[in-house]
Amino acid sequence: MIETFKASRWTKGNHLFTTVIEVTEAAVVRRKRSWFTVNEISIHLSKVASVRIETGMIWSDIFVESTGGSDPLTSHGHTKADARRIKELIEAAQSRGMR
Repeated sequence: MIETFKASRWTKGNHLFTTVIEVTEAAVVRRKRSWFTVNEISIHLSKVASVRIETGMIWSDIFVESTGGSDPLTSHGHTKADARRIKELIEAAQSRGMR
């Protein structure tokens, strides 16, 4: 099970290359392309400390913080429904892992 969520091209930093978040059964992955590189950050679901959503009028920002205390995985420009779905998938996977 892999669900993919793309940020809107209408938001800051996503005009040419959109940010993509994938939620798999094992991890949450953020991919941000540029002209010659791909910046990929992943956090294993067992290491996710919290998921925070900041919602504006149209777009939402997502912050996934790890238990290691490093910088959070961030993504800007997702729809409110996508942001809620990402949070729901991460929390559901964590609750399955705790059983």
